[in-house]
Amino acid sequence: MTEEPERPASYREPQQARSAATLARVLRAAEEIASTSGLEEMTIAGVAKRAGVAVGTIYRRFEDKNQLITALTERMLERREEYVAEQLRAAEPTLSAVVHTYAHALLQSFADSSSLFPELLRTRGTGSLDRGARTITELHRLLLEAADPYTDRIRSSQPRQALDTVARAILGACFHNSVRPDAITGEAARRRYADELGDMAMAHLLTPGRPHDPGT
Repeated sequence: MTEEPERPASYREPQQARSAATLARVLRAAEEIASTSGLEEMTIAGVAKRAGVAVGTIYRRFEDKNQLITALTERMLERREEYVAEQLRAAEPTLSAVVHTYAHALLQSFADSSSLFPELLRTRGTGSLDRGARTITELHRLLLEAADPYTDRIRSSQPRQALDTVARAILGACFHNSVRPDAITGEAARRRYADELGDMAMAHLLTPGRPHDPGT
């Protein structure tokens, strides 16, 4: 019988509003330290000091630093999903607006703590890679769902396949920008890059299927 891969133990979710606020403060402090100093330099004591809580308060929620990092990874990925979903809900009801909103929202979400995000996925092993893959799948689904009412505007002979390609291309471009050493930074530069991604995606969606030359 194949053994199940080992999964990190879940941390204890807060049941009361006050506890939830404390947890949010702890995770925010952990993210700030990890973003500026790296995960190796982040300690339970340092997080407690930054969050203004006792060390014991953190240990009542997390067994060790690994559980804290697991929770931090989870929250960062959830935040990306929630942000993109929220932006798409607010987009104007046109295909172009949905596609451009998606590009802008994704680029912004990946730019948030961009130096920390790839480090989290690299250091947490298979579990975090699986969780990251679920987020990528969810972000992909969000565009397909938001653009579904406008598929009749797509001129490709296979509109849903074209939309799938667009979602993959924008996701790949945004993730690539987050991990490369010369990432596009600054609000104006990111806005211009997102506009270009959206324009590129729309050009593909609005281009009729081209005949293929067997000789090429």
